[in-house]
Amino acid sequence: MKLVPRNYYLDDLFDSFFATEESSMKSDIYEKDGKFHIEMDIPGYRKEEIKIEANKGNIVITAEKSNEEKDENKKYIRRERVYGKYQRSFYLGDIKESEIEASFHDGTLTIEVPKVDAEETKKYIEVK
Repeated sequence: MKLVPRNYYLDDLFDSFFATEESSMKSDIYEKDGKFHIEMDIPGYRKEEIKIEANKGNIVITAEKSNEEKDENKKYIRRERVYGKYQRSFYLGDIKESEIEASFHDGTLTIEVPKVDAEETKKYIEVK
């Protein structure tokens, strides 16, 4: 009796079921020089298809595109490149939303998010 590997039959049946937004948009976040830096891989998308939203310390990144038009002459043997809408969000705390900068180059989105200085957020209360 010969064993057949699991991925031989129905190898792509559950791929989309187990895929998550996080697995499609790998991210690194680090702090340097008073700013948060977000580096995110979004291959296969153009910068026009990416939206970044900042609201009360939350950064929401959305990438959306529709599947390519179907060509009746194509007979796919395997199709893995499925597009749609992917979204990630991160809470960064007190940030300067008006000074956020972003760039997109070679499938990598880079966002610089300036932090609010701790001194700006402190409130001193007078004791009476």
